[in-house]
Amino acid sequence: MRINEYSLNAKFLLVVFVALLSSVDAKAQVVVDVSKITCNQFATYKIDNPKYIAIWLDGYYHGTRGDMKVDVQTFEADAEKVTHYCLNNPDVLFVQAVNAVLGISLKP
Repeated sequence: MRINEYSLNAKFLLVVFVALLSSVDAKAQVVVDVSKITCNQFATYKIDNPKYIAIWLDGYYHGTRGDMKVDVQTFEADAEKVTHYCLNNPDVLFVQAVNAVLGISLKP
């Protein structure tokens, strides 16, 4: 009887362990089309952390021009300006807000 109980407990623990391992890897992959983000989504964290999008956008913009420099102070100030604009204009597309505030055209 004890061997049978031990076997059932071991099997149960193994199943739980395997379930836990597989659930760790089951994160959803999310792809964001930056051209469709609205100011509301950007400024109210509905698209994850907007700082990630701003960093990506800054890299994209500078990369299209072959500029590999990042001015952190300017970047943060520009991100604040765009966020403020977006809070006041929630229905505007994010890329249009960047163009309006910073004069940057983001065409591929």
